[in-house]
Amino acid sequence: MSGLDQLYQQIILDHAKAKHGFGLRDAAPGAASADSHQYNPLCGDEVTLRAVVTTAPDGTAAPVVADVAWTGEGCSISQASTSVLHELVVGLPVPQATGLVEEFRTMIRSRGQVEPDEEVLGDAAAFAGVGRHANRVKCAMLGWTAFEDALSRAVADLFEAAPQPGPPAVSTTTEQENA
Repeated sequence: MSGLDQLYQQIILDHAKAKHGFGLRDAAPGAASADSHQYNPLCGDEVTLRAVVTTAPDGTAAPVVADVAWTGEGCSISQASTSVLHELVVGLPVPQATGLVEEFRTMIRSRGQVEPDEEVLGDAAAFAGVGRHANRVKCAMLGWTAFEDALSRAVADLFEAAPQPGPPAVSTTTEQENA
């Protein structure tokens, strides 16, 4: 095993032991959240993930991933992958977070043919070798799939809850009243 493979294996083991973002938490007032439960019938791994989004502090930019909270049971790959996801996406604007999901998916599904961009993926690059094992791809993607589902619904809820500009004010006075 190469030094890089050993490092990647250690990252996965560390995240499987110290699960970042583990435990479902309520969203802060003014934030929108949605849950997604994903189950892998091939091995029994499962994850319930809550994505929390808020409007950008300046109110002009895309919404921001305020929190990713999750619970689950399963192999070290599914648990570590969800832990790494939490570390990478909390605080990111939603478009950047969804781009990261797509980058991870591309790497995992490439069966080891796509070299991970560590600048973009950070610790998620440790899962590059998982793609060479078809039966482990779903394990690595479980939390990411839950995040993608919950995030899209949380963003929709955020915009539904936002005050919408109403129609222009309509005057109820008539010309006779104004005369």
